[in-house]
Order: sequence, then structure tokens, then C-alpha cells
Amino acid sequence: MATGKSRILFIGGTGYIGKFIVEASAKAGHETFALVRESSLSNPAKAELFARFESLGVKLVHGDLYDHDSLVTAVKLVDVVVSTVSRAQVSDQVNIISAIKQAGGSVKRFFPSEFGNDVDRVHAVEPAKTMFAVKAKIRWAVEDEGIPYTYVSSNFFAGTFLPKLLQLGATASPKDKVVILGDGNQKAIFNKEEDIGTYTIRAVDDPRTLNKVLYIRPQGNIYSFNELVSLWEKKIGKTLEREYIFEDQLLKNIQEASNPQKMTLSISHSAFIKGDHTNFEIEPSFGVEASELYCDVKYTTVDEYLNQFV
Repeated sequence: MATGKSRILFIGGTGYIGKFIVEASAKAGHETFALVRESSLSNPAKAELFARFESLGVKLVHGDLYDHDSLVTAVKLVDVVVSTVSRAQVSDQVNIISAIKQAGGSVKRFFPSEFGNDVDRVHAVEPAKTMFAVKAKIRWAVEDEGIPYTYVSSNFFAGTFLPKLLQLGATASPKDKVVILGDGNQKAIFNKEEDIGTYTIRAVDDPRTLNKVLYIRPQGNIYSFNELVSLWEKKIGKTLEREYIFEDQLLKNIQEASNPQKMTLSISHSAFIKGDHTNFEIEPSFGVEASELYCDVKYTTVDEYLNQFV
């Protein structure tokens, strides 16, 4: 395919965020490969997704994160490797690093599985603290090996956090009462998954994103918890009763919770108590901001996104 666009391999491409980025890659005209295990191919739950990939021209490559030879073979097919492996597999990305090294310089960019906070700029409590530390270790390994990289900091996935306005255990958006973490004034960032895919793929061949963090921090998606609730109240024409859970209580709740709630609460603590999405300036020495680089991308704002739940 002589388009001048990079050929991209996805590892973990059938996962939650992965499928959006795979789709964005194929739609942008990149020759797109997805590493898939034999067992996944025969999984009826994934059949529809594989059919979707194939309709977009995505090439399925048989292989496994834990089979070195198959990884090397897959990596040699492409110029760029994007990992969107699950949280449980983040530390196993050393296998990808090893395969990229063995492929001998054919890979001109690696995107490790991040797609959340900037893990070098967090003030997290457990269990998020350990998860962020594991991602940071992968960064060090990538840099130690001299592999060219881009890290994507996409902050919160809109589809995870906005439908129920971060109300744990709720089955629908709040209509009477809302629980707010902290004083509700720290600003967090919520991005639609399709937009994360679009911005990530735009960065693939962009020299400005090489060896940098790509922050997805568009102006229309930066909201404090209080602002989010006020926006929602305006949409439903109703004032909600607000209950605030301050840090001491939240820390207690994290300790008493079991997973996955424990992880969700600790990630929320990082964003809504410590302000880890927005409490630093993006310096040109380490990062660039996606909506400034690609101002032609029409992203979905939080305001627009919430309309579907009214």
C-alpha cells in the first residue's frame, strides 16, 4: 500500500479502547494489522468485532503476547506498534519491547498501553499507585532500549465516567441526588473514545509527537465535578441534592472497597482530589496537546456527549 502512511500493528486491539483506535487507523487509510490469539478467533463474543475489523480491511495476524517468535514476525510487518493491552498485562509489554529490539530497527514508533493519566505526573494512592508505577517502568524500559515512542495521556474515557456522572453502582444518570468526590473544584478531562482513536492515529506519523507525551486535553472537555453537575442540572431542568465525600472519607472508602471499585475510586482520587489531570502545564520539552496540533478534528464535547442521557 503505497500511501506513505505507516503500517500499524495493534496488540490488544480487541480491548475496550483498542477497538476504537484500530478503527481510526483503518479509516485513516493506514495498513492496519491486529495481533489475535487463536482462542480469540473462535470466541463467539468477539465474532462481531472481527467481522467489523475485516470489513474495514484490518488484517488479522495470528500471534500471542507470550509467544516471542510470533511477536517478532508480526512486528516485522509494520512501522508502528500500538499496544492497548489490558491493565493486567501492562507489565508484560516487556515482551513487545524485546520483539521490537529483535526486529532490528524496523519499528519507527511504539505507543505503549497508557490512555489515562500521565503516569510521570500523578499523586496516587493504592491500588492506582502500583498500576501507574508499572506503566512508568514500561516507559523507562522503552527509553533505555532507545525505542522511539509516543505516550498518549487521554485522561478519562467519556463512556466509562459520563453516562452515570461517576456515580458508583448507579444504573442510570442521577435525577435526584449526586455524590461528589472532594470539594468538586479540581478539573478533570473526559474524552470520547472515538476521539481518542482519531487523535492517537493522527500522532503516528507526526514528527512533533516523537518521543513526547500526547495529551488529549481539549478545552471543551475540561470540567470540575461541580461544573459537570451544574451542566447536567441545566440539561434536566432540575437541581440535585449534592453530597460531598472529602478525602479522609474517600480514603476510607478505598480501603474498604473490593475491586474493581477499589481501582476506580483510587483513580478518581488522583483526578478529583489531587487534580492529576490538570495540575501541571504541558511543557514543549516533554509534551504536546492534541486539539492544538490537530485543530481540524471535530471532537465531541462533554456538553454534546451528555445530551444522549437526558
